[in-house]
Amino acid sequence: MFVRTESFKEFIRYYPVISTIIAIHIVLYLLTALPIFPPGWLMERFAGVNLYIVNGEYWRLLTPIFMHSGFAHVLFNSFSLILFGPVLERMLGKGKFVFLYLTAGIAANLATLLIEPLTYIHVGASGAIFGLFGFFASIIAFRKDLLSNENKQLIITITVIAVIMTFMQSNINITGHLFGLLAGFLIGAATLKK
Repeated sequence: MFVRTESFKEFIRYYPVISTIIAIHIVLYLLTALPIFPPGWLMERFAGVNLYIVNGEYWRLLTPIFMHSGFAHVLFNSFSLILFGPVLERMLGKGKFVFLYLTAGIAANLATLLIEPLTYIHVGASGAIFGLFGFFASIIAFRKDLLSNENKQLIITITVIAVIMTFMQSNINITGHLFGLLAGFLIGAATLKK
């Protein structure tokens, strides 16, 4: 279920939303890394900066989901999306998957705005990806029949490790991770119970 056996072309065809998100990650990373724009130009305009959000730059609740602070950051988040996203894109369909992903990411960024200081700056897809973990947790809680016991154990283990690592690493948006997880769980609870 979480092992990818598709070819590159098959992956793009089967999972167009995830492929598009990863393409956006890569393009934005390259635009920040290559000398196309002045240094820091894209980050200055699209990073989540709480002070700018409260002053009306509301797009910064969305754009940080696609921006990353370096190669390792974009690689880790894109790899996580490749591993855990396809099951949900297939299960939910394209539209509902986009809703889950973006809503969890925006909820993570909104919580960051409300809880962290105005000087707080953040980027990364982690809040949205934690939203996927939260949705899986809601499947385990409310629709056990949708996952095998092995996959349930795997998801629980990875989610627990991800939450623990959130508190052990520096430069992590703890608020974003936790509220992304909560948002994904609540979206799952609202949709899976019906």
